[in-house]
Formats: sequence, C-alpha cells, structure tokens
Amino acid sequence: MLEEINGLQNLLFAENKHSLLVIIQGMDASGKDGVIRDIFSNMNPMGIQVKSWKAPTDEEKSHDFLWRIHQHCPAKGMIQIHNRSHYEDVLITRVHTWIDDRTAMARMKAINQFESLLQEHNQTTILKFYLHISHDEQQERLKERMQIPEKMWKYNANDLKESEKWDIYMKYYEDIFNQCNQYPWQIIPADQNWYKNYLIAEKLLVTLKSFKMKFPGLKK
Repeated sequence: MLEEINGLQNLLFAENKHSLLVIIQGMDASGKDGVIRDIFSNMNPMGIQVKSWKAPTDEEKSHDFLWRIHQHCPAKGMIQIHNRSHYEDVLITRVHTWIDDRTAMARMKAINQFESLLQEHNQTTILKFYLHISHDEQQERLKERMQIPEKMWKYNANDLKESEKWDIYMKYYEDIFNQCNQYPWQIIPADQNWYKNYLIAEKLLVTLKSFKMKFPGLKK
C-alpha cells in the first residue's frame, strides 16, 4: 500500500492540480508522530511538508486564530500534514476555560468556512484523522516515557496533568466532531499501532486514487 501511495504522491506533484491537507488530532501519546514516520517518511520530500503546531507565539496571537494556519496549507501538487491543528483553538482553549462557549461556536463556524475556502478555491482535499486511544493505554505510554531511554525526550510532566482532564477533552472533541463535520472525521482506533497505520494508509490510498490523475504530456 505504501509503495502505491508513494507513486500516487509523485503523480500528484507532477500533475499539479490537486492538493491534500492531512490533519492528525489525538490525545497525548496517541501516536501522531508515529503515523507521520510510518506512513509518510518514504515520500518524495519535494512534495510533502509537515507542520507540528505548538502554543501560538505573541505575533500569532496578535492576529486572528486562523492566520498562522493559512500560511501552512498546501499549494497545488503538495501534501501538507498538520500534527495537531486549528482544532486546538476550540479544544484546549475550552478545557482550560480560556474561551467561552460562544467564542468556541463562532470559531467552529469560521473553521467550517475556512475549510470550504481551501476546497473550493485551491482544490484542497482535507482528511481529518482523530487517533482514538483508550485512557488506560495512554497512561501506559506516558509511563514508558519516564522509563524507556529512547522515549524520554518526549516526556512532559504536564502530560499527566492533562490526562486527568480526559472526560473534559472527550466532551469537547465530541463538539468538534458534531460541529465541524462537513469534511468528515475519520475516527481511528489507536491502541494497536499496526491497525491505526493500516486504516490511515487505506484512506489515503483511496483518496489519492479518487483524483484520477494523469502525468502531463510534453511541454510545448
């Protein structure tokens, strides 16, 4: 499957008509980095970009919340991966009560309009994956970050505190799935990495095939 996906990515880049935005959301330790490594690392680096989203900088906070996102959306022929995304602006902000429900609903409306803009004006197809790890499995993986040397670099003491807010996160994720579903979410079981990778690769392959792409002929 990955060989076929890599061939289609090369065709996507050559044809230069479509673009693909892959959004990967999930709780801490759900395997977002692993998906990028296992599925996308063999692609032609000329045609793929990855952006991992952190807390906004002072400059980014001085603009609207989507300003920084728009700068990292794919041009035609490109695949852009977002490790976390603009959905954090209606997720962690609500969990920590940094914004109220009215603001969150206005932002989700803006997100729907933003995603429509990408699709309608740049032929950008949006794939949205939520990696659904169980709370017990998350706890085990967070503990591994304190015990296994090659995983210690990922350790963040704040992750365990955030894990305590699990039910609140789930509540607001449900809101996101219900309010921002014009481009549907793919809910991916993530306790088993091989199955998670298979489901995402399968959806990616089907999507790229649906573009019915052709290599351009000789340039005149």
